[in-house]
Amino acid sequence: MYAAVDLGSNSFRLHVGKHDGDTIRVVKSVRDPIRLAAGLDANGDLTEAAMQAALACLQRFRAILAGFELDAVRVVATSAMRVARNGAVFLPLAEQAIGHPIEIISGEEEGRLIYMGVANALAIPGERRLVMDIGGGSTELILGRGNDIERVESFSLGTVKQSLSFFIGGRIDAPSFEAAILSARSHFEDAAPPYRPQHWKTAYGSSGTIRTIADIITRNKLGDGLLTSASLDALARRFIELGHTSRIDMPGLRPDRASTIVGGLAILIGLFRELAIPVMTPIEAGLRMGVMWDLYLRSTKRDRREQSVQGCMEKFHIDQQRAGRVAEQALAMYAQLKPTSDALVKCLRWSSMLHEVGLAVSQTGYHKHASYIVENADLPGFTTREQKTMSRLILAQKGNLRKIGEVLSDPDFAKAVLALRLSILLMHARIEADFSELRLRMKSRIELDIKRGWVAHHPTVSFWIEKEQEFWDEVGVDFTIRASA
Repeated sequence: MYAAVDLGSNSFRLHVGKHDGDTIRVVKSVRDPIRLAAGLDANGDLTEAAMQAALACLQRFRAILAGFELDAVRVVATSAMRVARNGAVFLPLAEQAIGHPIEIISGEEEGRLIYMGVANALAIPGERRLVMDIGGGSTELILGRGNDIERVESFSLGTVKQSLSFFIGGRIDAPSFEAAILSARSHFEDAAPPYRPQHWKTAYGSSGTIRTIADIITRNKLGDGLLTSASLDALARRFIELGHTSRIDMPGLRPDRASTIVGGLAILIGLFRELAIPVMTPIEAGLRMGVMWDLYLRSTKRDRREQSVQGCMEKFHIDQQRAGRVAEQALAMYAQLKPTSDALVKCLRWSSMLHEVGLAVSQTGYHKHASYIVENADLPGFTTREQKTMSRLILAQKGNLRKIGEVLSDPDFAKAVLALRLSILLMHARIEADFSELRLRMKSRIELDIKRGWVAHHPTVSFWIEKEQEFWDEVGVDFTIRASA
């Protein structure tokens, strides 16, 4: 049993699903139209009212989750949380309300998870497809074949902003609709060529917005369930005839969605025109299904993050033997340091594997280049928080520790930094460590017991360890070294 919680810019949604043979069957689904993106003020901050409404919803979700025996829960936040200036203030309150960590995922990761949900729902091997998702704060385009993604892009254009910008006060008229469509096309025109029909066989619309538009078209006899330019234009004309969102009372549309569906329709028409899409099939799958499939694959040791790390190593020509040795030694020393949890173990391993990626830029300051690359690269499967954690560990691999002083107050993070630095030191000194001959402790101070023979056979090791003492002393941590026979 898995749970996926999607903190979207328009709605907060919860799915509980059970893996059943080759499918994940949804056993509980909840939606709350929070309108988080509409709660951003002129400065880009979430208003107090928006935050309180969101927290109340998350507390309700927590109670629902408590009613299931779940193997894993993943909570993801999308566009509105990506752009909110006071997101760092709101995030811990939100995590406390729902009782689980919240991952603010990138647009590209959002697209990857959307595609995963669609691909597993379709189960059509080898089909070349375009998947489109129009959310409250962003739009994702994903091109793939079967289960494999070939291209994914996220655009900062969603139903909430488009509705507020062009249908002011809820008024709908032809000039406003055409302006909203042209604005949407301007966002996609540069990126359009790879997503045009010659590159795929079938186009799917995965978002609630696209499914709702398709449902309105079908139930109001404007089309047959498939989306075409003709049926979309017919719906736009019907909205224009009604003249105001408050007058939209049509089968297939919940009243709470009327205020944003017009903006979503303008974006969808803009995409149909810019990409020359002949027909699109709506599909009941997307981000939340993708999250649950990702949880299932992680539980079966098919973690997409491992593939991303391997791909990054190959792309930047990292010496995999050296990286593997550093990772092995870092994890062994981290275990000796007895962290309070294993939350950082995977990040420490991945950081060890990628610590030399900056050499592709320059030998000088390569740790800084590596830190930047890892934090900003498109690494499918990783959250923004995980990449930032890895970036900080990699930045801390050498040199002074003042640059990460603010996070050394976390004892487990400090232990991870120490383990990584010492493992890299041993690798450069060409010491094949026998960890039965090494003792490492870190509480109020660092204590390192090493064999005197190490120093005799590797003269540079004493120099590097003395430098390491100095770096830790600079941040107020005493580092004691004992050499035994």
